[in-house]
Amino acid sequence: MSVGKKSILVILAVLIIDQISKIWIKTHFTLGESVEITSWFHITFIENNGMAFGMEFIGKLFLTLFRIVAVSAIGYFIYRFIKQNKYPDGFIICFSLIFAGAAGNIIDSVFYGVIFGDAPLLYGKVVDMLYFPIIKNAAGETLFFSPVFNIADSAITVSVACILIFYHKCLGEKKEKKNA
Repeated sequence: MSVGKKSILVILAVLIIDQISKIWIKTHFTLGESVEITSWFHITFIENNGMAFGMEFIGKLFLTLFRIVAVSAIGYFIYRFIKQNKYPDGFIICFSLIFAGAAGNIIDSVFYGVIFGDAPLLYGKVVDMLYFPIIKNAAGETLFFSPVFNIADSAITVSVACILIFYHKCLGEKKEKKNA
């Protein structure tokens, strides 16, 4: 299978899993509701109005439009990487995961407010639900890993880590095509 087809399959798989999980959480949980699956994994429904980890420092409309431009640029780079046939398949798949994750969160920002009736177009919130309170203190407060995130965030984080660990040389120089 060509890397282009693999890229499309990865993007579609992440988008479908991400959106199904978000819609299911949004329609079956109340905001703030949490279900303990194990002591170190909870499904917790929150909505993120800003950037990663709920940070906010620019307006919501600007952030949504910036995300759309950024995802368009990533899509263009994926297309170029495939056409140039000089980059390892794994590198292109990592960028496809970033594209899919960013697109998944854009869908929330652009449409969820309108679909669920709580914000106008482009002002929706991102649905987060995965919570891993791995280390807690004696009072039960989470000491290590308190962010709540979603499948899209995971795709972005894992792929960036893989690029930095395995494909960092591809970022600054042209390589001969290797299947990795």
